[in-house]
Amino acid sequence: MKFDKSRLKWTREPADCVVSAGKIEITTKPHTDLWQRTYYHFRNDNAPVLQMETEEAYFSFTVKTEFESRHRFDQCGIVMYLDSENWLKASIEYENESFQHLGSVVTNQGYSDWATTEISASVKSMWYRLSRREDDYCIECSEDGAVFKQMRICHMWKGGGRISFGIYACSPEESSFKAVFTNMELTECRWAAHDGQQPD
Repeated sequence: MKFDKSRLKWTREPADCVVSAGKIEITTKPHTDLWQRTYYHFRNDNAPVLQMETEEAYFSFTVKTEFESRHRFDQCGIVMYLDSENWLKASIEYENESFQHLGSVVTNQGYSDWATTEISASVKSMWYRLSRREDDYCIECSEDGAVFKQMRICHMWKGGGRISFGIYACSPEESSFKAVFTNMELTECRWAAHDGQQPD
């Protein structure tokens, strides 16, 4: 399957972005984020999101990210944004000069979680792959675009039927940075069907 940039549509277009044949660049604005309620008890829903729609029940979407993040929570990555209370994202969130968080957020019915692992602050590039099997999803990451490692499997309560998926970048605090997205690819689902215990 070919990744067709002409199908991409903005949800909150950023003030500074460049979309070309092989690359998308987003310069973030301060105080932009995606988060709903859990733990922090605030709600943020103003990050720029660039997505395409599909009803295809089985597919994988891959993208390479490169970034100049340098302030706490600066982030960019892959996203499936359905509405303000139902979405998922995966990214690296900068923390400090020593480490940052490689992780993902799944938001169902207005409540977000956050699953992370600490990695070196020197990492400035990461590949992500989002795979769909009906209303279940798998998020993977890769340092080289060849070997992908599972980050999480999740269910999206509004993730059946027509969905939207793509990329995002944001700076939740007083910061701005440039995020670069390349090597975008839409393929057959690379998340294999489970070969163990049979469904109930």
